[in-house]
Parts: sequence; C-alpha cells; structure tokens
Amino acid sequence: MQEETFSPEESLQVIQTMIEKTKGKVVDNSFYFLLWGWLVFVASIGQFVLKVIVHTPYHYVVWNLMFVGIIFSVIYSVRTKRKRIVKTYVDESLDYLWIAIVASYVLFGFAFARMGWQNCYTFYMLLYAVGCFVTGRVLKFSPLVWGAIASWVLALISTFLPFDYNILLCALAILVSYIIPGYLLRNQCRKQASNV
Repeated sequence: MQEETFSPEESLQVIQTMIEKTKGKVVDNSFYFLLWGWLVFVASIGQFVLKVIVHTPYHYVVWNLMFVGIIFSVIYSVRTKRKRIVKTYVDESLDYLWIAIVASYVLFGFAFARMGWQNCYTFYMLLYAVGCFVTGRVLKFSPLVWGAIASWVLALISTFLPFDYNILLCALAILVSYIIPGYLLRNQCRKQASNV
C-alpha cells in the first residue's frame, strides 16, 4: 500500500472540504438546534408566566415538554441514521461534544433537584455557550460564536438577578445561541447546496 503525500494547499483543501461536509450534516441536524431551542424557549416563557403572572406553585410542569423533545429526537435520529454514508473526524468530534453537553444537562438536573434550582439557569446558559462556541469555531460560523458570547454575558448578568428573571434570561440565551444561529446556518447551507 502506497502512502499519499499532500501539499500544504491540498491538505488545507481536504480540511476545508471536511468542514463544508460537516456544515451540511449540522444543517441536517439543525433540526436538533431548532427543536431543542424552541422547546426550551417555550418552556422558559411558560414557566415565567406560570410563576410570575399566574402564581402557581406548579410552574415547573412546562419542562415536561423536554420529554416531547426526547421522543422526536429519537425518531429523527433513527430515520436519519439510515441515510448517513460518511462520517468525518469533525462530525465525530462535534457528536462527542454534544453528547458531553447533554450528559451535563441531565446531571445538572439531578444535582439541582437535590440542591435547589435557584442557580440552575446560570449553569444551563454556560453550557449553551460552550456547545455553541466550539461548534461555531469548528464550523467557522460566527453567528454560533456570537450567540455563545451572548449566553456567557447573560449567564454573568443572571448572577445579579432573582430567579424569576433568570428564567427570561434563559429564554433570551436560547434564542440567541440556538434558534437564530440555527436558522441562519440552515439558510446558508441551503444556499450553498443550491449553488452546487
């Protein structure tokens, strides 16, 4: 078996091709950004309304929407898994990143259930930021990076505000880090695909 050598320009072209293929995959998976973004956004606004306006002690029940997200994510994953042909190193790296983020969401949920929810949104916003920042840098897609930076700022601001307003900051963080960049990325990749 003969080893191929690449010039620096060819190596950069291979890397750029992998990134573009990964962008296409992320567009396919923009379903997850948008599904979870909208679910968290609606649950945050719903919790704020139930807690602050309606004054029900059961304001947290809106978070049961996350079970809908799990069901739709599993169905979508099973359907799209059959269509995948090639998986790049970048794909795998981003998959591992988001598996770690999701595991952290779940573990934070257990921790906050035992210790109290008063600071939960600060930590969730920090996780939104980490996932979006790394994904944005890897894909060279600045709206994800800017959304991540905004989430970090909102997490910092949340330390100065009461719990009720942290709920709204969480909704804002998910809007700027998941929803808006998710739509922008999907639109950019659709344009690129139509130009090919």
